[in-house]
This record gives sequence, structure tokens and C-alpha cells, in this order.
Amino acid sequence: MKTITVLGASGFVGSAVARALARRPIRLRAVARRRFTPPAGRAEITAVAADLTDRASLASAVAGSDAVVHLLLGDGGWRGAEGAERVNVGVLRDFVEIVGGGDGPPPVVVFAGSTSQVGVPPREPLDGTEPDHPATPYDVQKLEAEQLLKKATADGLVRGISLRLPTIFGETAAEGANHDRGVVSTMARRALEGLPLTIWGDGTVRRDLVHVDDVASAFTAALDHPDSLAGGHWLIGAGRGDQLGEVFRLVAKEMSEHTGKSPVEVSCVEPPSHAPETDFRSITIDSTPFRAVTGWHPEISLPEGVRRTVAALTSSVQGRVHT
Repeated sequence: MKTITVLGASGFVGSAVARALARRPIRLRAVARRRFTPPAGRAEITAVAADLTDRASLASAVAGSDAVVHLLLGDGGWRGAEGAERVNVGVLRDFVEIVGGGDGPPPVVVFAGSTSQVGVPPREPLDGTEPDHPATPYDVQKLEAEQLLKKATADGLVRGISLRLPTIFGETAAEGANHDRGVVSTMARRALEGLPLTIWGDGTVRRDLVHVDDVASAFTAALDHPDSLAGGHWLIGAGRGDQLGEVFRLVAKEMSEHTGKSPVEVSCVEPPSHAPETDFRSITIDSTPFRAVTGWHPEISLPEGVRRTVAALTSSVQGRVHT
């Protein structure tokens, strides 16, 4: 059986990827910074708690892996990554050096990049051929890590695949995880608290929203087609371009139906002076190249994904109240 290691297996995307891989007859090594309960399934699953910024711990965690899914995210999230270079870049650099001297075929590495690496979108839709002009520290670091992976692939050390991810939303089944995962979950929590949902600008800015389970299936699809994908970066998206104003109103309506209360107000406000230009540029994604190779396509619609996100959040909050 193949050994597949997921780095960051307790995170939002990582837990969904681990859950999908657990259904397969493989050896699954689920690695996270803290101890956690991995998903059950057909796989032979081992949970590993490790600080992967420690080179020895990293080497132990990935030893003997046929494939590695790299889903680490430096503390501070995508807007506060100035101090996270060690996680966002350094771990991948160490990993390449560790596996570079190994015997046997080079391992497959599927790396979580971001569509925001392009910077201010030069056009719609993005298809992956645009030049990159990253505008935030996070995007600079993600691009640097991706370039390290491409060079290591060209040098024959790994078979690297970068999936540039869109705006991800959805519920999480990870034990102890919070539900503040992106704009949809943030608005759902505000609606649950009875607070108005405010939109910067006029609400017509579009985002390409993909449910976390569909993102997880993109990672498993990449693992199934390494020879065709290795050495490149591939954009993942639904191709819809959902207006944020409509998304927020859908969240308010869905929360109302779950709680029996009137929908909270959705209003437009002037953006703060520090808001980056990328917040006001619409993004849709053409993932045709990736779909053509793998057959992947998102299956969860926006209304269904919002319904599931709201249901999971309300259930989690009610569970905490009862305990």
C-alpha cells in the first residue's frame, strides 16, 4: 500500500483532505502540530503530533512517504503572515533537502498555493497563465515556496504539484476546530449573533467560492494524476464568480430559516482606508486545464454549501450551550 502523508491534517482544508483519503486503502499519516483524533476509514491511519519547523521532526514525519500533501499555514492567516516565513517557505525548503538524498522514486508533493499569488487580477477569468505580482507578504511567501517546489521537480528531487486555491468555505468536521473559516463562516457567525452583515463597497464584487469538500477532492484528484500535473501550478475554482452581496443575503436567509428569527440586515458601507486594492477586484477562475487532466469538478452548489455551513455552526453552538 502507498503511504500518503498529510501535513497540517487538523486544519480546515487538511482535515477535509485527510477525511477523503481515509476512505482509500492506503497508509495515511496525518500530521498536525497538536494531538488530534484522525478520521476513520479504510486506510491504516497514524496520527502524528509534530512541530514541523524542527527539521528532525519533519524528517521523521515524512519518512517513507510515497506522496505528501503540504497544507501548512503560518500563524496569523493570510493577512498577517509577516512572521510566518518559517512555516510558509522554510518547511518546504527543509523538506526538499531532506528527501533530495533519498533512495527510490521521488515522492509526489501536492502543495496548497493560492490564486491570490497573482496579485491584483489583471483580467477575468484567471487561468494560470498570468504573470505573478504578489501584493501581500503571504502571497510573496506562497509564490516563493511554489518556485522552490518547481525547481526541485525540475531537478528530479520530487514530483511537485501546486494547486492554487480559491476562496474556500464550508463546515469542518475536525475535532475542536472553530468555524471562523473565511468570509462565509464569519458572516454566518455574525448572523447567528443577530448582528448586521456589512459589505465594503456596493456588494457587486465577485469571488470564486468553492466548498472545502470539493477542494479536498481536487487534492485527491491531483494525487491520482501526478505524471500529468508535476512541475506546474493549477488553478482550482468553480468558475461562477458569486457577488458578495448576494452571498451575504443568502447567509442571512439561511440563518433565519435555521433559527426562526427574522433575517439580519445586509448593508453596504464605506471601506476602511487600509483596505487593499485586491478586496475590490472581482475574481473568477477558469480551472479548465486541471479539469481536463483529472476530470475534477465541484459538486456542491453555493446554496447547498451555505446551508451546510450554517447548519454546522448552529449545531456546534447549541452543543456547547447544552454542555
